[in-house]
Amino acid sequence: MDKQQLSKDILKLVGGEENIDQVTHCMTRLRFNLNDNQKADKATLKNTPGVMGVMENGGQFQVIIGNDVPIVYNALVGNMSKSPTADNASSGASTGEKKKRNPISALFDFISGMFTPILPAITGAGMIKGIVAILVAVGWLSDTSSTYIILSAIGDGAFYFLPIILAISAARKLGSNMYIAAALAAGIMHPTITALLADGHNSSFMGITVIAATYSSTVIPIVLAVWIASYVEKAVDRVVHASLKLLIVPTVTLLIMVPLTLMTVGPLGTVLGNGLSGGISWLFDNMSIFASILIGGTMSLLIITGMHYALLPIVVGSMTTLGYDFIIPLMFAANLAQGGAAFGVGLRSRNSKTKSLAYSTGLTAIMGITEPAMYGINMKFKKPFIAALIGGAIAGAFMGIFNVKSYVITGLAGLPSIAAFVSPAISTLIYALVGGLIAIVAAAIITYILGFQEETASEPVAAPAAEPATAATTSAAVTEEAKAQDEQVFSPITGEVKPLSEVPDPAFSEEIMGKGFAIQPSEGRVVSPINGTVFSLSKSGHAIGLVSDTGAEMLIHIGIDTVKLKGQFFSPKVQAGAKVSVGDVLMEFDREQIEKAGYTTITPVIITNMHQYESIESAGRTTIKEKDLLFTAKA
Repeated sequence: MDKQQLSKDILKLVGGEENIDQVTHCMTRLRFNLNDNQKADKATLKNTPGVMGVMENGGQFQVIIGNDVPIVYNALVGNMSKSPTADNASSGASTGEKKKRNPISALFDFISGMFTPILPAITGAGMIKGIVAILVAVGWLSDTSSTYIILSAIGDGAFYFLPIILAISAARKLGSNMYIAAALAAGIMHPTITALLADGHNSSFMGITVIAATYSSTVIPIVLAVWIASYVEKAVDRVVHASLKLLIVPTVTLLIMVPLTLMTVGPLGTVLGNGLSGGISWLFDNMSIFASILIGGTMSLLIITGMHYALLPIVVGSMTTLGYDFIIPLMFAANLAQGGAAFGVGLRSRNSKTKSLAYSTGLTAIMGITEPAMYGINMKFKKPFIAALIGGAIAGAFMGIFNVKSYVITGLAGLPSIAAFVSPAISTLIYALVGGLIAIVAAAIITYILGFQEETASEPVAAPAAEPATAATTSAAVTEEAKAQDEQVFSPITGEVKPLSEVPDPAFSEEIMGKGFAIQPSEGRVVSPINGTVFSLSKSGHAIGLVSDTGAEMLIHIGIDTVKLKGQFFSPKVQAGAKVSVGDVLMEFDREQIEKAGYTTITPVIITNMHQYESIESAGRTTIKEKDLLFTAKA
């Protein structure tokens, strides 16, 4: 199915872009806040290939797509001239919800939302800089040749014009016009302005001092400027007549913000940016070993909590102002330590399946993708994760002693990013490689010494003997023939089993999304109902997509309309891509607070690829505990 065409059809049938106030998506559906629901052609939408259903709920117009909803959403937004996402909405309700958010969480969300989309650009440019450095170091390329000049420009371009790239991304996150933000950044980076301020002497604008500053390759000045500009733009937009908006809004915004940025916001941001970079540099110059041990040993914890996003502006700022960074080497050490811990599990485990998984995820981790090893092996067995933290700290100490720096930004802090450590002093590269080896070996040895309880982490609990007819079978007891024919689904939640018909959402009660059962939780925890992989996790945490080792695609949807909570009261314990076994904890949620907020917590547990199965066979329970058999999908 052509997702691009589907997105165009949906855009037209909901009444066109002018009828859309906000749009976002959850795990299965597009969620529109339309200016007028009556303008949407609901009947035609229902019969559109690729649309599984249409419903209105809580004022939202919802188009049910299924597992492909992120692709359709991205195509839909790409076909629009603005980005009216719920994150960026300026409505009273949305603003009210944002005020309730933890300020620290909101800051991390903004930073991650701003930097994540631009990572491919700066990562690609960074890798090119690394390749050029290697070619020069081995004598294959002269640093005076035209080829070197062109390749260097390709690598430096994204960093030199970083304010423009960041302006677009920040404006998209803030809900303001991305192109006005880009024009703002271009204005302060114009060659004439750059030349005017380059000599270090202050200038003036209408008699007001313009402080000399350089904005190329900076981060904080443009972020502050775009943040303020978003309020100016929206304020002007509110008072200008619709017929004049196109002319007046960008004109007034730029006339206010470019001079304001040059006179106040830019210099302030430059001072803050230089202060952060200088502070990090001072810390590593004067307390190098302590800082390296601390960051190397806690980096994996920062990644789990999402706090590592707070380091991105520091990394980019250090790289662009100092020409190097101390944090990327410690990410490199922490990631390789996760791989080493997984190797340690493989060496000690007596279970062939665990060995195979540990070695494969360990290899993936040292290549820079740590989630499968971290969540599928190390955190699952607990002690290996502790060993990885210790290994990261030990390797961090080595990096600190020998002052290892990264000279380019790379996307994955693993072996493929080794070019980041190439510099005129070849010793930096050697020390980085030795530090990485220390991380792997130390974590593996510590894991082997500490050991772990393998059996309790991988086997589901059988159903009570009082119910022999519906007794659950452990994964070890399922025959290869049964795996090929049926899929046993164990309960992810303790609570009361309900038919899908009692779920107050037609997408589930009418089995539009798939077949299964619902559970009314009595506890606030979700565990894996199958052995398989987490293939998706909603940003708001309310929905988890899984695929079993035998191919069953599943959806666990905690509550109805809980996407509106925007992650409040949900605490994910895994990430997309994690390997899981029956009983592994996927999510914790505050059941009482969710219900106090006015949402039901009834949780559908469904098979979404029912075309591969003939029927659903209930285990016959009315109340159920985690890891009891819930139902069987009969092939």
